[in-house]
Amino acid sequence: MSDALKIYCKNIEEYVDFSGGETLLDIAERIKDQLSFTPVCARVNYKTEDLRFPLFSPKHVEFLPVTTPSGSRTYVRSLCMLLYKAVCECFPKATLRIEHSISHGYFCHLSGIGEIDNRVIDSLKKRMTELVEKNLPFERKERLTKDVVKIFERQGLDDKVMLLNSLHDLYTTYYRLDNLCDSYYGQLVPSTGYINAFDLQCYHDGFLLLPFDPHDITKAATPVCQEKMFATFTDYVEFNKIVGISNVGELNKAVEEDDSAMVINVSEALHNKRIATISDEITRRYKEGGAKVVLIAGPSSSGKTTFTKRLGIQLITNLMEPQLISLDDYFVDRHNTPRDADGDYDYESLYALDLELFNNHLNALLNGEEVELPRYNFASGTREFKGNKIKLGPNSVLLIEGIHGLNPELTKSIERDMKYLIYVSALTTISIDNHNWVPTTDNRLLRRIIRDHKYRGTSATETIRRWPSVRRGEEKWIFPYQENADSMFNSSLLFELGVMKDCGDEILRQVPRDIPEFGEASRLRKFLSYFAPISEKYVPSTSLIREFLGGSSFNY
Repeated sequence: MSDALKIYCKNIEEYVDFSGGETLLDIAERIKDQLSFTPVCARVNYKTEDLRFPLFSPKHVEFLPVTTPSGSRTYVRSLCMLLYKAVCECFPKATLRIEHSISHGYFCHLSGIGEIDNRVIDSLKKRMTELVEKNLPFERKERLTKDVVKIFERQGLDDKVMLLNSLHDLYTTYYRLDNLCDSYYGQLVPSTGYINAFDLQCYHDGFLLLPFDPHDITKAATPVCQEKMFATFTDYVEFNKIVGISNVGELNKAVEEDDSAMVINVSEALHNKRIATISDEITRRYKEGGAKVVLIAGPSSSGKTTFTKRLGIQLITNLMEPQLISLDDYFVDRHNTPRDADGDYDYESLYALDLELFNNHLNALLNGEEVELPRYNFASGTREFKGNKIKLGPNSVLLIEGIHGLNPELTKSIERDMKYLIYVSALTTISIDNHNWVPTTDNRLLRRIIRDHKYRGTSATETIRRWPSVRRGEEKWIFPYQENADSMFNSSLLFELGVMKDCGDEILRQVPRDIPEFGEASRLRKFLSYFAPISEKYVPSTSLIREFLGGSSFNY
């Protein structure tokens, strides 16, 4: 081996010799006895690459297991191509669409074969298992885009053809499995033999594709009940079909044809209609003696604050008197905040709130008393009282906004029929193409990066660094309670990723190349590259996305 060519392997904290042209897989095989896991991909100079990535110069390399976010994404994408291969062989006239994540899996729809029953599922599972046993390679290819377009045209992948034609890239990367080609937003594992845990289950008019269980990677994940969430997704998928924009290629075409204003107007109209419907239901329940307290919850950057303000306006048109309270104002003083596993302040914890003070205030208000509300000073990390007093009148309804609103522990002293629970999240239903969905977490992360950079003085680097802790908090404190909601509101907008593209890309470009966060910044920039930029000039000042972009007519 040449002394001139070495990688630094972070996993073993040693330099490793290699010959020019060797792949990451070759090196992983040589040092496998020093690794405690089977890698599925690797970070090369902090950017994620597949294991067939060839090396020709010194690099910083970290091999990644399937349990890491990058490793999990690599596994799931490979599982999707395995499914596509099985569909093509078992049902060659069918069209596969992988629509969105739900119930610990991914909802898939097959058109062109009639009803999806256990016979269909069993055929697909059997063929997928056979393909895994064959250990066929996923071959990464890069060709002129015009040649890749011809390949996809022959396979009937019109959605991918439309996307590629809208991007105007000279070259395109794709993968080949046996005689079948496909493209994915990211890396795949080296071969089908790496996919050792999965399941398919009938689900509504389609089926669930279930990857490994993150708590036991040798088993497939177990579905959980998310019927309300699924219904919300389904409503918006149908809306997208009516508008004629179900994927990024169709969105880019609308932009190219100067239809951006129409897309914005119809998306905003849907939000208005949904908020008005929820307002009418709250008013009805209120007049029947319930719904005195409306609790609005959701994960980070879901748009809870703007939703709450717009809901308040709709309630006023119903002759109600909304009184707004933010749970953030009930944070304990910073030095009393619980810590997470990394030793950072855990603001996602329920116990970061002063539950005793909050419930005392809530009960006092419902008993007709006047209460002075606190205001949390994020700069000093302390609560302040500055004379903001409220008292409920005959038609008053409390709107309480915060991530823990659906947690029964927060308001356990209040009878259930006196509460109306709303879950808000950016349930992105537009797909990149039929085999690549837009992760809702990526949408929210981009919102947060832009907002924090513009209004909180926080760099993209710091937001990305903190995001895993935020996600762990959501998994523990928010998602388990989302099905408690009386109503769900999807805060995503068809056009928002196009509007966020240029601003988000500029902020992400500032992440230094020599730190771990560079890899996530690069991945998000690649994701944004699929979208044609959309001007924000037609976005109204009351739009939910203005909470993140700026230019809102609401005060925050």
